[in-house]
Amino acid sequence: IAAVIGASGLIGSAIVHELLQNSAYSEIRILTRRSLQLQHEFIKEVIVDFENPVDYKKGLEGCTAVFCAVGTTNKKVQGNKEAYRKVDYQIPVQAAQYAEELGIPYFTVVSSVGANDKSSNFYLHLKGEMEFGISQFSICQIAIFRPSMLLGKRNEFRLAEKIAAFIFPIIAFLFPSKYKPIQAQKVAKAMVQFGNQEKKGIHILHYKEILNYSK
Repeated sequence: IAAVIGASGLIGSAIVHELLQNSAYSEIRILTRRSLQLQHEFIKEVIVDFENPVDYKKGLEGCTAVFCAVGTTNKKVQGNKEAYRKVDYQIPVQAAQYAEELGIPYFTVVSSVGANDKSSNFYLHLKGEMEFGISQFSICQIAIFRPSMLLGKRNEFRLAEKIAAFIFPIIAFLFPSKYKPIQAQKVAKAMVQFGNQEKKGIHILHYKEILNYSK
């Protein structure tokens, strides 16, 4: 049973698609605040209040893998850094805590290239804090994915991202490989495939590693 947190997002929705193609999972449990109206015999939606520990932990009971692709934007939280932290830090770190308590063997999360809890950049600092928080738990296999700019069709329009998606591929050869843009679908596929490897410990994957597991 795979639990997906953040299934409404670009990578999260792609994870659900990849899991449906993977015979290793007989149930895909979507943890969400509101129904996404996903109809499939293998999908089970669980409406969760992520600020309610009992509710949140119960939603993960019986799972064997957790795929966390939750994230927000400054626009969505209207500049409220505390609200931003609740989504990008609190939700994934609490999920990892419950995964440890429930004995879930595989936990994977989407972070960002450049994540560093020593960074002066709020976003990169937050992602670094999130990674550190998750790494403190005794989960058999933890995979942290650090993609750069994500390519794919989003539900919401982001002008700066559209411009970057057009320009960046042209000049990508000027940058180290880990900063190259990547299709969200490839990140999702790699997250699912990496779980099949049963590699113990904490693993951090950048562009090249993501491509290797998305073939």
